[in-house]
Amino acid sequence: MWKPLLLFLTLNFGALGIGGFLMGGEVTGEWYQNVNKAPWTPPGWVFGAAWTTIMLLFSFYMASAWTEMENKNFLIGLFAFQWILNVAWNPVFFKFHQVGFGLLLITALTILVGYLLIGLWPQMKLKSLLVLPYFLWLLIATSLNAYILVKN
Repeated sequence: MWKPLLLFLTLNFGALGIGGFLMGGEVTGEWYQNVNKAPWTPPGWVFGAAWTTIMLLFSFYMASAWTEMENKNFLIGLFAFQWILNVAWNPVFFKFHQVGFGLLLITALTILVGYLLIGLWPQMKLKSLLVLPYFLWLLIATSLNAYILVKN
């Protein structure tokens, strides 16, 4: 399981790095600083801590799924789609200020991660709980994106 774990750690933290690079520091930019944000928006440091924890747990989940699931092509397809949606949301929302399209992307990502949590439960059993923080965080992030769309 160590090789798949290292691979998924690299891919998941790579996604965070690429997404961060593509948004080009816009989190501290004028647009995001001045946008009307939801009252439940966490402080900035929470995002880094949350994503680090989420990607660690998700990497363990994916490595376990890789060793336990027979249909690896399906699993990799789900993972790849999740990866693309996760990376794409950052520049779409922060750099290009496409809040509506960002909401579409993050909603699709939330549904996909929800499927990983619930739809793969029969194969993954309690290991599916490793995806729960990702799913919960995406519910919060989706609500933050939706608030910005509605209130700005």
